[in-house]
Amino acid sequence: MSDVEACVRFLQELIRIPSLPGEEGPLAERVVAEMRRLGYDEVWTDEAGNVIGLLRGRGEAPAVMFNTHLDHVDVGDPEAWPYPPYGGERHEGRVWGRGAVDIKGPLAAQVYGVARRFRAGERPPGDVFVTCVVQEEIGGVGARHLLQHVRPPYVIVGEPSNNELRRGHRGRTELVLHVRGRSAHASAPERGVNPLEVVARFIVGLRSLTMRQHPELGSSTVTPTLIRTDQSSANVIPGEVWLTCDWRNTPGETAEDARQALQALADRSLVEGASATVTVPTFRRTTYTGLTVELPAAASAFLLPFDHPALQAARQVLADVYAAPPPVGTWRFATDGGHFARAGLTVIGFGPGEERLAHTVNESIAVADLEAALTGYAALAYDWPVRLAGRQVSG
Repeated sequence: MSDVEACVRFLQELIRIPSLPGEEGPLAERVVAEMRRLGYDEVWTDEAGNVIGLLRGRGEAPAVMFNTHLDHVDVGDPEAWPYPPYGGERHEGRVWGRGAVDIKGPLAAQVYGVARRFRAGERPPGDVFVTCVVQEEIGGVGARHLLQHVRPPYVIVGEPSNNELRRGHRGRTELVLHVRGRSAHASAPERGVNPLEVVARFIVGLRSLTMRQHPELGSSTVTPTLIRTDQSSANVIPGEVWLTCDWRNTPGETAEDARQALQALADRSLVEGASATVTVPTFRRTTYTGLTVELPAAASAFLLPFDHPALQAARQVLADVYAAPPPVGTWRFATDGGHFARAGLTVIGFGPGEERLAHTVNESIAVADLEAALTGYAALAYDWPVRLAGRQVSG
């Protein structure tokens, strides 16, 4: 069996193992088993439950890390899918199911692609880590923990990019507007102070905010996403309301910048008798191993310059195996790459699959894209570190 076909079958198995955030344990066990079967020098899980595989290098080039995550988003209504979301079925040259694109397809491609030349008897020039982290979809718990003990200088994030290179994305900050009013019977609104009136003014005011512009990543954006009150009865004016907003920030714009902008808008939106505060919440997460952490609901933006030597070296390496240099772009969504870049690591993105299919009921990945990704990952694991070292290394 070719490694492409073995990779496809591995992906099908992965899709059939549900792995919502906090429930990645069985999937982690399967990934560990496959890495060991492929002959990785070391394979282990850390305290958070991240899977780490290591191929030891010859000490002639810098270490690199290939990164994906284990968790996925909810499937929603299974009846809305053309094929069962946990079926991992193969139809018309594609593998279907939740995680096919985000991110079990890229995960399988990294596990197999990095090992391709190693299994043929060639040891990499530098250490190569393949890491699969937990809870990326809910704040990057695994990536933040991983940085405490695995920090190679160069990282390839495998989020779907159509096998093109990605050099950055906007960050994400979650902010919560908390409005206090005065509760009253809905039949006598004059006796209360309705915090929903403040929220209504605030939401309308969001459209008038001056958002930062970036020449390459575009504009920062903010949108309200969730709302709740302290009431469950429809005939009571609530005393308190919480509105969650999703702010996508450009490089150089901090979570505090976003908070201050929304606080100023909240102050302008007040009605008499009401008060409002805007905060960046801290979330508390527990991983499948039982590790509990508290982290701010903020992820950094990052952008590698187009002419950065690491990016251009990767482009040249891929051009050698693809017969043409791949396009270079940016992701629209946030990834764990922001955490790695903030820690001082050099991060680029490269992964199979169409990002437009992520988080949809049509999630699927072409087998041809997986095959191309295996070739790309093999080259990036072996030839990219050589170029980074600035010298040729014999096999």
